[in-house]
Amino acid sequence: MADDKDREKEPRYADPKLAINRVYTRRGDRGQTSLVSGQRVEKDALRVEAYGTVDELNSQLGLAVVTARALLDERPRLAELDGLVTIIVRVQHELFNLGSLLATLPDQVHEKQPRVTGAEIARLEAEIDRMNDALPELRSFVLPGGSRLSVELHVARTVCRRAERICVRLAREQPDSDPHAVGYLNRLSDALFVWSRWADVIQGAAETLWDPNVGTPSATD
Repeated sequence: MADDKDREKEPRYADPKLAINRVYTRRGDRGQTSLVSGQRVEKDALRVEAYGTVDELNSQLGLAVVTARALLDERPRLAELDGLVTIIVRVQHELFNLGSLLATLPDQVHEKQPRVTGAEIARLEAEIDRMNDALPELRSFVLPGGSRLSVELHVARTVCRRAERICVRLAREQPDSDPHAVGYLNRLSDALFVWSRWADVIQGAAETLWDPNVGTPSATD
C-alpha cells in the first residue's frame, strides 16, 4: 500500500490521450463539433462559445508572454518580468484545464479530468495581493496604454471578462456546471488588471488615468 508521500507524487489529473495526426477531418463542415465527452453539438452552442473564448484568452496571454520575453532580452535589468512570465505560462495551462472542463457535459466529467479549483483561485488571490502591494494607490480608472505589454494584458483582461460573462450564462442555463469556472475567470481578470499596472511600473512607463473632462467642450464654448 502506497504511503502518503507516494500518493503526493501521483498526477493530480490524467495525462492527455491524444494522437493528432491530421489537422482537418471535414466533420465540422456542417456546423457541428464534438465535445470531450463525445456528443456532437452546434458550433455556436453556448458551451462551445465558452471554451472557445477561453482559448482566445489563452492565445492573447501567449502574445503577452512573447512580448515580456522580448523585453527581458532587450532590458536584462527587468529581471522581475521572468516571474510574471512564469505565472502567465502557468495560467495558460490552467486555462487549458478549464477549457477541458467546459468542453465536457457536467454529468460526463470524470475524477481525473483537468479542471480549475478553489486552490487555483486562492493562489491567484495571493499573487494579486503581493503584486498590488508594490503599486501606487489609484485615484481613478486606468486607461490602457503606457507600454505594449501593459496593453496586451489589458486586452487579455477584456477577453477574460467576456469569457466570464459567457460562463455566467452557461451556469444559469445548466446549474450543474462546475462552480469554479466563473470564480476563476473573475479572479484572473482582476489579476490581469494588476499585472498590466505592474508591467508599466517596472518599466517606468507613465499610467494614463481617466479624466472625464479631457476632450469635453468647456461651458464657455
